[in-house]
Amino acid sequence: MAEQAVSRKQSANAIRALSMDAVQKAKSGHPGAPMGMADIAQVLWCDFLKHNPGNPKWFNRDRFVLSNGHGSMLIYSLLHLTGYDLSIDDLQQFRQLDSKTPGHPEYGYTPGVETTTGPLGQGLANGVGMAIAEKTLGAQFNREGHEVVDHNTYVFVGDGCLMEGISHEVCSLAGTLNLGKLIVFYDDNGISIDGEVQEWFADDTGKRFDAYGWQVLSVDGHDPEAISDAIKQGLSDTARPTLISCKTIIGFGSPKKQGTNGIHGSPLGDEEVAATREALDWPHAPFVIPQEIKQAWDATEQGFIAESAWKEKLVIYEEEYPELAMELVRRLKGQLPSYFSAMADEYIAKCQLSDDNIPSRKASQNSIEAYAALLPELIGGSADLTGSNLTNWSGSSAISQKADGNYIYYGVREFGMSAIATGMALHGGFIPYTATFLIFMEYARNAVRMSALMKQQSIFVYTHDSIGQGEDGPTHQPIEQLANLRTTPNMSVWRPCDNVESAVAWKAAIEKQNGPTSLVFSRQNLPHQARSDEQVQAISRGAYILKDCEGEPSVIVLATGSEVSISLAAVESLQGEGVKARLVSIPCVDVFEAQDAEYREQVLPNAVRHRVAVEAAGVDYWHKLVGLDGKVIGMRTFGESAPGSVLMEHFGFTAENIVATVKSFGS
Repeated sequence: MAEQAVSRKQSANAIRALSMDAVQKAKSGHPGAPMGMADIAQVLWCDFLKHNPGNPKWFNRDRFVLSNGHGSMLIYSLLHLTGYDLSIDDLQQFRQLDSKTPGHPEYGYTPGVETTTGPLGQGLANGVGMAIAEKTLGAQFNREGHEVVDHNTYVFVGDGCLMEGISHEVCSLAGTLNLGKLIVFYDDNGISIDGEVQEWFADDTGKRFDAYGWQVLSVDGHDPEAISDAIKQGLSDTARPTLISCKTIIGFGSPKKQGTNGIHGSPLGDEEVAATREALDWPHAPFVIPQEIKQAWDATEQGFIAESAWKEKLVIYEEEYPELAMELVRRLKGQLPSYFSAMADEYIAKCQLSDDNIPSRKASQNSIEAYAALLPELIGGSADLTGSNLTNWSGSSAISQKADGNYIYYGVREFGMSAIATGMALHGGFIPYTATFLIFMEYARNAVRMSALMKQQSIFVYTHDSIGQGEDGPTHQPIEQLANLRTTPNMSVWRPCDNVESAVAWKAAIEKQNGPTSLVFSRQNLPHQARSDEQVQAISRGAYILKDCEGEPSVIVLATGSEVSISLAAVESLQGEGVKARLVSIPCVDVFEAQDAEYREQVLPNAVRHRVAVEAAGVDYWHKLVGLDGKVIGMRTFGESAPGSVLMEHFGFTAENIVATVKSFGS
C-alpha cells in the first residue's frame, strides 16, 4: 500500500509540476487550485472516470466539468497525461494566441473539455444540466437489460462557485430531481483572491447541501484512500446527488506560498518553483514527465476497451429495439427528422390562412404544439411562468424525480435555468428551450452569453416584450434588453409581428445548430397580416417588404413585433396621401444581415435615405439601419405603470406619430 501511495503522489505531482511550469512560462495563470486538487483528480481520473482519449466525443463517456475554470492547467494536465490530443508543446503555449490551452477552458478549443468555464458557478450549473439530460435520455431509451445511456457527471468546484447565487439555484433543483449520478467535489481550501474566506464565507456548506437533499461527505483532499472511498459511496447512492467536501491546501507543495492567496492567481516565481520541486521530490526539468509516470496515467487502451464494450451493447440493443436505436442515434447526431422541414412549412402555410389575431406568445405556444409533436428531442421549461410564457403543450410531461418527461418546472431560477439548458445542449440528445419575461433575461444574462460563446443550440423564449406589458410598470417593461441580445455574437433574435412570423421564427430556431436563438413575444393581441406566398417565404430571410408602393419608395418604415401593425396603418395612410412609402417587417436583423447584398438592396435600397425605424425598445440599435438621415421612434426612458394601450399612445407608438415623423423629413 505504501508503494501505491508513493505512486499516486508522484502521479499527482505531475499535475502540480506541469501546472506551475505552464503558469510560470506564461507569466500568468492560477497554479493554486491545480496544485491543491491534484490528489483528488488523480484518484478520479485514474480509478473511476470512464472516458476514451482516442474519442473525446464518445457519447457514453462520463462528463467532467472544471467549474473553477481559473484552475485550467488542472484539466489541461489531465488531458495531456491521459492521452488526449494535447501535447507538451500545447501546454507550453498556455494562454497564448491560437493555442489549445486558453486561460480558461473553452469548449471547442481543447479535446476533452466539455464546457467553457470561468464565470464561477456556471460550470456547476452546466453539470446539473448534463446530469438531467443523462437521466432523462436514459429514461426514454434504456430498457431492462439494455442500459445504453449510463454515465456519471463529475464536477470540481471552489469556494467562489458556491458563493455565486447560481449554485443555490441549480443545486436546490438537483436535489429535488434526485440526480444520483451527479458527484461534486468541493475544493475546501479556505482561500480566495482576497484572502481567508472565513471573513466573508462562513456558511455551513455541508448543512446547506444536506438541506437540498444531497448526500454530503467530507474527506482529507490529500488522502487518496479517503477520496476513493468517498467516490464509491457517492456512486452507490443513486437517489441523491453527492457533494464531497475535500479539505485541501491551495498550492500544495509550495514551501512559502501554499495555503495563502499569494498562489491563487500568480506565478510562483523561479525561486519558489525550484523550492517546490525540491519539496515535492520532483527533480525533473520543466515540462518533463518520466516515462513510468506517463504509463501510469495513459488511459488510451482502457478508454478504447470501455467504448468498444459499449458499442457491443449498442449492437445488441439495435437488434432487440431497432426503431429505438435508430431514433437514439439520430438524436445523438443532432439530426432533425427528414420530414420536419416540409411539415413545418405546411404548418406555416396553415397559419397564414388562419387569420388569428392573438398575442405572439400564444402563437408561440401554437408553434410548440405543432413542432414538439414532431420532435421528441424538444425539452422545455419555464422559470415559474408557464401560464404566462405559454411554453407547455398538450404533450408536455413534467420531469420529476423519475425523470421521464419533456418539461421542467424550474421555479424562480432564471440564471440557473439558462445555464442548465446549455448543459443539456452540450450533453446531446436534446434541443432545450427555456422561458421567462424578457426583462428577467437580465438575471440570466451571463448564462445566455455563455451559450452564445459556445455556439450551443439553446432556445430562449422571452415574453412580455415591451411597454405593452402595461400595468406592472417599468420594473417589468424591457427597454435595453433587445439591443443587448442583438449585439451578442452568435445569437439570433426574432421578434415576430403575428402568428405566421412566430411559426417561422420557431422553425428557424429549431434548425439553427450553430448558436442560440432568442424568441421574443408579446403579451397583447397582434393582428394577423395578409401576405402573398412569396412574402411568407421571405420571412425566413429576416426582413421582407410587407407593404410596398408603386415604383421606388421615397421613405421606408422598418418595424418589428407589435409595432408592425401600427406601422402598416401609417404606411397605408401615407400612400393614401400620395407618399411613396414602403413597410419592411424585420423580425430578425441578424438573419437579414446575413443575406446576400442583392436581397438586402432589394429590401432596403441604399438610395432611400429617409427611413424610420419603429420599435417599443431602446433607440440606439436602429441607427445602423436608418443611417444618419433616418429617425427612430423608440424608447429613450424607462416605461410607466398604466394599461399597455395607454402607454403605447403616450410614448408615441401610433400611426399618427409615424406619419408625422415621416412628414418631418420634408420633400
